[in-house]
Amino acid sequence: MAAYGLYTHIASNRFRSTLLLAGLFVLIYVLVYAGALVAEVMIDRGRSADDYLMRALHDLISAFPYATIGAALWIVIAYFFHQNMIDAVTGGESVTRQQEPRLYNLLENLCISRGIPMPKLKIMDSPALNAFASGLNQRQYSVTVTTGLLRALNDQEIEAVLGHELTHIRNGDVQLMVIAVIIAGAVGFFGELFFRVFTNLSWNSTGGWSSSSSSSSSSSSSSSDRKGSGGGAIIVIIIAIVLIVLAWLLSQVVKLALSRSREYLADAGSVELTKNPDAMISALRKIENRGELPGATSAVMELCVDNPREGFADLFATHPSVQSRVDALVRFAGGHDPGQDPTTTAEEGAQEPSAPGELPPSVPRGPWSGPAEPASPQRQPPIQGPWGRHF
Repeated sequence: MAAYGLYTHIASNRFRSTLLLAGLFVLIYVLVYAGALVAEVMIDRGRSADDYLMRALHDLISAFPYATIGAALWIVIAYFFHQNMIDAVTGGESVTRQQEPRLYNLLENLCISRGIPMPKLKIMDSPALNAFASGLNQRQYSVTVTTGLLRALNDQEIEAVLGHELTHIRNGDVQLMVIAVIIAGAVGFFGELFFRVFTNLSWNSTGGWSSSSSSSSSSSSSSSDRKGSGGGAIIVIIIAIVLIVLAWLLSQVVKLALSRSREYLADAGSVELTKNPDAMISALRKIENRGELPGATSAVMELCVDNPREGFADLFATHPSVQSRVDALVRFAGGHDPGQDPTTTAEEGAQEPSAPGELPPSVPRGPWSGPAEPASPQRQPPIQGPWGRHF
């Protein structure tokens, strides 16, 4: 950011994202080719591996326009109905200024200050601390905030979170992420469909695939034909399985790459809108590990400010860690990191019983205090943290 500027990073990220989406679309044709390989083996198991590969390639060329139309139809359906599906999963409901004047005014002021059209504002009844933006066009754009976030964050922190979501809308992140989720969902759907086909097939004694419910009826073939056809068919089936698994893995990696790379820019965009890096940092610290939406799907969690769901070794984590995002804001925006929210620390400490002979856990005195002091019978009043606007 410091070397090239925020808007240069945004333009570069859009270009890379377009290439990644194109590659994600190509994975659909990889699945079609894998399906053609399986179909050729089932139709005629008396050919060599090279023949199967060539015939499947011709099948792919013939099916190319149909696969394109099918993928486009999938996107069109999601274009019109994805917001309804998200609302059905999360339970988000639209609110007006009269219902939520505090939240509505904060969002409206941000939009007016930058000439941004006002998106729909929605509330999700959940104790989790999270928010997300959704929509594919100007009429669909919406920002959904949980009730837990409204209770836990002050006005400046809520304003920073709203600025984060507005930046996702301004940068086109919402459209790209929704389309990526749609295409990745198509890849996953067809991949699962092919694997279900495999589970209903069995390798019979004639060297080919047959339905598990059907009896083997071609036992009169010669042993030489079995050996020649069986070897080529096995190789082709292994190739098809590898292509399906590879397509699914790449679809997840591309989707995650789009999500992770955009969170840093959304944080920076929020600071640009609010001129308050400390508010964004403190909001992230309060949201940290408290944003899980139990009823939400993984696709919805990928749109949120923070997604605490992680895969093995952080490989499939959709968001960068809160610590890395805070470090970026401290380094490039001049913010100050107060450390982990003591509320979360106190909750975690209360769940861990102390060993015999150990002192009771220390209790921090203020909402953003430094080193904790030992607990004493006389509780001192909380000390106000040093948070104001940073220039």
